[in-house]
Amino acid sequence: MAPPPPGKDSGFYREGNDWFYKAGLSSDIVVSVDGVNFHLHKFPLIAKCGKMAQIYEESQSTNTKILNTNLEEFPGGPDSFLIAAKFCYGAKIELTPRNTVMVYCAADYLEMTEAYGEGNLLSKAENFFYKNILHNWKDCILALQSSEPVISRAEKLQIVNRCLNALSVMVCTDPSLFGWPMMMYGSLQSPGGSILWNGINTGARIQSSESDWWFEDISYLGIVLFERLIKTMEARGIRHENLVGAIMYYARKYLPGLGRWHNGQSSVTRMVTSFNLKPVAHDQKAVLESIERLLPQKKGKVFCRFLLGLLRVALILGVNQSCLDCLERRIGMQLELATLDGLLIPTYSDADALYNTDCVQRIVYHFMSTETRIESFSPTSQDLETSPSSAPVRKVAKLIDSYIAEVASDVNLKPAKIRSLAEATPGSARSLHDGLYRALDIYFKAHPWLPEKEKEELCNLIDFQRLSIDACAHASQNERLPLRIVLQVLFFEQMHLRTALAGCLHVLDNESAPAAPTIETAGQIVQRDGWVTVVRENQVLKVDMERMRSRVGELEEEFSKIKEEMKKVSKSHSTLGSPCLVARKFGCKLLPQPSDAQQETLEITGPTPRASVACEPTPRASSVEQARTSGHSRHRKSFSLF
Repeated sequence: MAPPPPGKDSGFYREGNDWFYKAGLSSDIVVSVDGVNFHLHKFPLIAKCGKMAQIYEESQSTNTKILNTNLEEFPGGPDSFLIAAKFCYGAKIELTPRNTVMVYCAADYLEMTEAYGEGNLLSKAENFFYKNILHNWKDCILALQSSEPVISRAEKLQIVNRCLNALSVMVCTDPSLFGWPMMMYGSLQSPGGSILWNGINTGARIQSSESDWWFEDISYLGIVLFERLIKTMEARGIRHENLVGAIMYYARKYLPGLGRWHNGQSSVTRMVTSFNLKPVAHDQKAVLESIERLLPQKKGKVFCRFLLGLLRVALILGVNQSCLDCLERRIGMQLELATLDGLLIPTYSDADALYNTDCVQRIVYHFMSTETRIESFSPTSQDLETSPSSAPVRKVAKLIDSYIAEVASDVNLKPAKIRSLAEATPGSARSLHDGLYRALDIYFKAHPWLPEKEKEELCNLIDFQRLSIDACAHASQNERLPLRIVLQVLFFEQMHLRTALAGCLHVLDNESAPAAPTIETAGQIVQRDGWVTVVRENQVLKVDMERMRSRVGELEEEFSKIKEEMKKVSKSHSTLGSPCLVARKFGCKLLPQPSDAQQETLEITGPTPRASVACEPTPRASSVEQARTSGHSRHRKSFSLF
């Protein structure tokens, strides 16, 4: 069965666009509110409303039987006036959190004060507001939301300020202590904080200590009231982390596409069965500009990612330039916390380029200006590679190199844009220029028509002394590079080779020394430059050289034994026989006289006249001498490698 029409039991009924009151007398006053006509009687209205009494006095000179009046800009419209009219006729009215502010403002408009009767509508609405609305979280939210259509009169009556202050106080307090409902549990929570089942208290307590229970509730406010509420909470001393969380929650709810920039996850939808609130229609551009004004000066990876997403949406919506500048400045202050995917902002204008490199360049400039101010007040090292305070600059330089490599494949990207991006960070911020070389190589590959002169100008951005051995090897064989640049790379590659060889010798010379830290440092330098293979080859050569030395020593010892044996034989000449016998035994020939030109002779003494014996080398002696000669020559050759 359908419910009875509103006001049927109170004597009011509606016919089309007109309201009537059932009475024996015909109406003598017609009040129009927003096109709706109320056919009423003068005396009930004059007795309770100062406004209607004034209108009646002014109409006495007209001598008309039916007074017609129009109430312009009546707070709450026809619904609020109907409640006021019922009150004037003595009918029972019901005040709720949704209509209290409207009735309060309507009573003030009609001047229904105590001067026109004790317990008039104005005092009744005021008492209900202070005793019921301001002490309940849900009712306060509903009342504040309903005040938006009558914001000017609600401001005059201090309704808005009192609601904002009450909400700020309740946010600072644990809601479970006073039974304020939390939206995440809907209507399934008792005033004591227990869980209800079919209206029965189960005694089970909700285990939650989340500080964001109020984010969803205040997100149903319009942007103007939301902004004022955040400022009031900030004045109350609420933590900035909570305020930032509420602002980000509000932004993700009303700005499309922003949720994916919060850790890649969308916001959690909460139950709203106890409120039945409807989101307010917002102007997205106004929301974004207000959000930017509300955000505090904060740093963090999540916050930086949120700012980048906010900047992307701002470019789509076309907000004012002041808002864009503020967002870029905020991002620039914490650019070292940004990620590559966050910086890849597409171009939403009619430009040919795929990515908005101008925006990224301005962000880098803001970052460098901030870092310059910081370094000017800190006595840090001037070397950006070793100074601890320059770590953010090094991170940003690496990030920008990756960004250039990502956007370099765009065929419409001009060389001037590449140069501007690369020069935005100082070259000393890069310990290695491999990332910049890789980015330029990708750009040259995507732009094969680029003139040699422009290629050389871009290559001048690279410090080839800061290329790794792998990058040097690649660049020396890169056909996309100009010839002059390739020759320059080869020159520095040779310098790297000499430095690495010197390091290898330093390591080999100090292997037996007790100064272990020096050897380790040199080894680290060699390994860092990528010359591990050279070190290993030299170590193998050293082992071979030691083996050769040992072999030569063995041959020399064997030759010495042969000489000793021959001396013994010469001493026993008298017992062995004639010199011919001895010479024949060792393969020697007798010579008539010794000659100075003959180098290898054996002198044999005895009772007979001295004779010189020329020894023909035996195969064994020949092999010994040959091995000795080859050993010495190989020994010299091994040293010549170094």
